[in-house]
Amino acid sequence: MEPVLATRSVSITELKRSPGAVIEQAGSEPVAVLNHNRPAAYLLPPHVYQAILERLNADLRLAIREGIASGTDVPTEEVFAELNARYAEPEQVAKPRGKQGRKPPA
Repeated sequence: MEPVLATRSVSITELKRSPGAVIEQAGSEPVAVLNHNRPAAYLLPPHVYQAILERLNADLRLAIREGIASGTDVPTEEVFAELNARYAEPEQVAKPRGKQGRKPPA
């Protein structure tokens, strides 16, 4: 089971029904949006999202400075492989569509 990384959660149905109320009740906390009791998305207040982006930028700048200061050359492929490993989105699991054995409509 996937962990829910927020203290508040809401179903997609409830979010559709009353998005303003969900945002108001959340205040400055993140909210996990659940689909079939699994996290499908997270709602973040603008200041939290901005802080995350600033932190990622700071980490990237620091990594660049450290790389320059080390004096060693690193192949581009290694740099992108490390960035992908650190910041890649989780793999999407393909879900089957429709019933098996059923022919598509003509």
